[in-house]
Amino acid sequence: QVQLVESGGGLVQAGGSLRLSCAASGGIFSTYAMGWFRQAPGKEREFVATIAWSDGSTRYADSVKGRFTISRDNAKNTVYLQMNSLKPEDTAVYYCATLDSYRIPRGRYWGQGTQVTVSS
Repeated sequence: QVQLVESGGGLVQAGGSLRLSCAASGGIFSTYAMGWFRQAPGKEREFVATIAWSDGSTRYADSVKGRFTISRDNAKNTVYLQMNSLKPEDTAVYYCATLDSYRIPRGRYWGQGTQVTVSS
């Protein structure tokens, strides 16, 4: 059973930055594609970014391209989401998940989420 724990959320002003972390345990992290997703109040959960397990290939939602960067450190069993130039519409609970493929943003194991609030 894979366990994922997100951290790094908080309150930030528009234009600011945050870095989210997701620590994994209970599996062979280096073989999992990983993804970040978010869910705003009253909205469905949406894909944010994914990263391959093999060569670090990435995909991003159009709404975050150029502002967010996903990365991973297999030695630390951790995936990150660097979020820059944050906007109020980025406010959401952010979740990390393992994926069968970084090309298919469908999570298998999920973390509990971390709240990101961007004030205007």
